[in-house]
Amino acid sequence: MKVLMVLTSHDTLGSTGRKTGFWLEELAAPYYAFKDAGAEIVLASPKGGNPPLDPKSNEPDFQTEFTHRFEADADAMAQLANTVRLDSVSQADFDTVFYPGGHGPLWDLAEDKHSIALIESFFAAGKNVAFVCHAPGVLRHVKTPEGRPLVEGRKVTGFTNTEEEAVGLTHVVPFLVEDELIAKGGIYSKGVDWGSYVVTDGQLITGQNPTSSAATAEQLLKQLTV
Repeated sequence: MKVLMVLTSHDTLGSTGRKTGFWLEELAAPYYAFKDAGAEIVLASPKGGNPPLDPKSNEPDFQTEFTHRFEADADAMAQLANTVRLDSVSQADFDTVFYPGGHGPLWDLAEDKHSIALIESFFAAGKNVAFVCHAPGVLRHVKTPEGRPLVEGRKVTGFTNTEEEAVGLTHVVPFLVEDELIAKGGIYSKGVDWGSYVVTDGQLITGQNPTSSAATAEQLLKQLTV
């Protein structure tokens, strides 16, 4: 099994002067779900190289057994420091793709033509695709082969408006994940704020927030082994 994980290259949190990037738990928990299942993992990002880590995701309150394991794993850290360029990867080389969140993807991956085409290619090939937290927002421009929004009529979840409000970034982000999924015709649902909540609709798997990272990866693995 070969898994592609796509990370953001965007490190600026709007006009706040603060840094953003990918959320460590949303990479680390799925990474080990896949690795412990025997998968080969490739990390990619729009610019390649070392993608920006959201510094908040590495504060003590947000560290987990998986983030500690990742940071103590020399091979994993070396892989992270040398992500491949997104425009160099092909759907044909992978069984599935997983997108961790963090706020960064709302700026770059949501608008990235290579990312959009890649997701469309995975879907057209009948392969499973998974997104967690803010990453479902990268589906905003993704279309079906018929040219309709991919999420239209599909059950989805993603970072909630109330979770965004709680972190004080409602008026900083370029769009709200919950609102955007609904606007594109998604059948959006959510669990309690900060609780694990995962929705599966055929090939499409989405998780609500960082707490949902491991469960989203486990659901993807379950789909792959059916």
